[in-house]
Amino acid sequence: MTETWIEETLYDNWGQRFRVVKELARTRSAFQDIVVFESESHGRVLMLDGVTQITERDEFVYQEMLTHVPLFSHPDPKRVLIIGAGDGGVLRRVLEHPGVEKAVMVEIDGTVIELSKQHLPSIAQDAWDNPRAEVIVGDGIDYVARAADGSFDVIIVDSTDPIGVGEVLFTDSFYEHCARVLSAQGLIVNQCGVPFMQADELHDTSVRRARFFPQVSAYVAAVPTYVGGFMTLGIASKGESLAKQDVEQVRARARAAGLEGKTQYWTPEIHVGSFNLPPYIARHLPGTKA
Repeated sequence: MTETWIEETLYDNWGQRFRVVKELARTRSAFQDIVVFESESHGRVLMLDGVTQITERDEFVYQEMLTHVPLFSHPDPKRVLIIGAGDGGVLRRVLEHPGVEKAVMVEIDGTVIELSKQHLPSIAQDAWDNPRAEVIVGDGIDYVARAADGSFDVIIVDSTDPIGVGEVLFTDSFYEHCARVLSAQGLIVNQCGVPFMQADELHDTSVRRARFFPQVSAYVAAVPTYVGGFMTLGIASKGESLAKQDVEQVRARARAAGLEGKTQYWTPEIHVGSFNLPPYIARHLPGTKA
């Protein structure tokens, strides 16, 4: 019997591949190539334009860190804007926070949402039907440009890398509008790639955001299928520095939210420790000496 493999095409000189049990969907949307398949090693996998976005086996690492770190860093997040994240995993984790009154998710590619609902239901679970959620198929850039000043407390950007459809989410104009629509203590987070292979992504994003946010930092998460070591999650705040948080304060908030002991990667200790960056990563942040 012939084996079927799907190879990731993120880099032209290094990569990973998955042995396929069954291909579930393959289509070209108005924006990108989409493949969903059952892998032998990682459960179901979503790829966009040949790049792994999420797998059932390790999605909890990325989703928990992209969500719980900003929501437990902000003093009182009530309104959250999610841009991208068509698989629904970030929306699910945001809604685990009882203090969140409204979560608006804007995903440009409705096909990703529909295929995720059909083939990756375990990732979003019942988040799609939560009354606190508003899911919009549309352009996140346009949404932010039109949103009222101070209308959100946290913005979570879960996008592809700054190529193709995700490129416009890494521009000066976008970050300027994000700063405008965030409240006084507001903060924004987005993935900034694997710096071992994509160091420019963290550097360029951080420099751009430093023009509009007084506090710019990053933290790390080890996601097995984002090959190359730590992935960085860039974070910027209109309020206080996020790099020196207190473990016990974070723990108290997790306990109050009912999340203590219910996560698989995020913990108060991981939360605080993730801001302690190795020098090879830290040097790409503004104001850090090489």
